[in-house]
Amino acid sequence: MPAKPIRRCPWADGDPLMRAYHDQEWGVPDYDSRSLWETLMLDGFQAGLSWSIILRKRDAFRKAFKDFDPKKVARFGEADVARLLENPGIVRSRAKIEATIGGARAYLKLKSEGTDFSAFIWGLAGGKPIQNSGRRLTKSPLSERISKALKDRGFKFVGPVIVYAWMQAVGIVNDHSPDCFRRKAVKRGRASATRG
Repeated sequence: MPAKPIRRCPWADGDPLMRAYHDQEWGVPDYDSRSLWETLMLDGFQAGLSWSIILRKRDAFRKAFKDFDPKKVARFGEADVARLLENPGIVRSRAKIEATIGGARAYLKLKSEGTDFSAFIWGLAGGKPIQNSGRRLTKSPLSERISKALKDRGFKFVGPVIVYAWMQAVGIVNDHSPDCFRRKAVKRGRASATRG
């Protein structure tokens, strides 16, 4: 008897890199503050582009931004911005680069005030993944609330659409298609691999 084909979210079917990302990372609840921040910054770089572009450049981004260590990124100055603007391995947008540096500073300010980034975000989300069983959204009242909370704390490139895409990526909302093989595994909190 032939093996039953694996059903995935339609966006993950064509590209092997996107398929691996879907199968191993997308939608898996992430509670690590630094990892959440990294993914948020990468989602900010995605604005106006496709996620596949960012995913293909992720290793270069990690190298350019010192493995997204907020302490190191927060110390970046104008010479670092100039260096990054010359780096062909990343998206060379001054506004997005400066937003990432500012995002590192905002992240550290939260931490210095005794607020854990993961606890802050997951607290806004109710502490557990939201199981979306309706149509897939581009933003939600929760993404609007989180966006406002982040902007109020100095983050940029965190509009409600970017925040919703990030919420999907880090498992705050489970938006796997109802027939996707990952939907139930993610709902139960099981991942097939750790984040990138």
